[in-house]
Amino acid sequence: MSQKHTIAFYNIENLFDTKDDANTYDDDFLPHSAKRWTTKRYQNKLRKLGQVITQIGEDDVDSPPAIVGLAEVENKQVVQDLIEGKYLRHYNYDIVHYDSSDERGIDVALIYNTDVFEVSHSEPFAVYLTKEDGSRDYTRDVLLVSGRLNDEQTHIIVNHWSSRRQGEKETEHKRLAASDTVNRVVEVLNKNYDNPKIIVMGDFNDTPQNRSLISLEEKSNLYNPFKKISTRDKGSLNHNFEWHLFDQILISTNFFDATSTKFNLSEADIYNSQFLTQYHGKFKGQPFRTYVGKRYKGGYSDHFPVYIELKKDN
Repeated sequence: MSQKHTIAFYNIENLFDTKDDANTYDDDFLPHSAKRWTTKRYQNKLRKLGQVITQIGEDDVDSPPAIVGLAEVENKQVVQDLIEGKYLRHYNYDIVHYDSSDERGIDVALIYNTDVFEVSHSEPFAVYLTKEDGSRDYTRDVLLVSGRLNDEQTHIIVNHWSSRRQGEKETEHKRLAASDTVNRVVEVLNKNYDNPKIIVMGDFNDTPQNRSLISLEEKSNLYNPFKKISTRDKGSLNHNFEWHLFDQILISTNFFDATSTKFNLSEADIYNSQFLTQYHGKFKGQPFRTYVGKRYKGGYSDHFPVYIELKKDN
């Protein structure tokens, strides 16, 4: 008898509440802002995201993902609202979240099914960046969550690396710094645990072929199944009518060693079901977004979720 667990990552595109927080740059996401981010729109987004999360993965898996890494959440309360919503409240999800010093006021988080994953330790790691004038450039933390996945010690590292908004080459050093941070976290895990099983997930704002991801593979001995998935016609987001695979999940190579784990990787893919896409118009087939600029579209996110399936033979 074997069982499968889905492990997923989803950049959920600016999940902000409707309250003004003096400590974050949330002015765009308030009821009286140009975007008119109202309670009704917030509740609609929560409902839609919950619906998506329950469906991520293969058809032959009986339950929603055991673990989901999230990017672009404003605070812990919005994640709490998400797991208490119509679609997710029937499952025993809990949350790991820390407030970061990100200048946009967005963080990463992890939700997990307590029936399957038992958390023993969690910790945020800051990515240290500086601006041209030498002052600190704040970005999202790297989140480490350690626990037992069906009684097997497993470590999850959740990421949302700096964007390419100012240009790919101009911002590459920021993603390399984040990559170095993750490599250091893995180094610590290797010192503290014997042959640790590690899953690294995130919106890396880089492709599997970029230096930052190759560094993770080589220095931390990780395998990236999404290398085989990236094509010109398929990705986790679309920018200027080009597909990019910035959202990925990497695993430590000991997941392929039957003597050290009962799990094996059975699938890795982008969850791009048709209901998550624009139905018509020039953006047909692209992710159905909540906003395009200031225009409300009422969709899900500008990213598709990604996932892996781990099969466990009892």
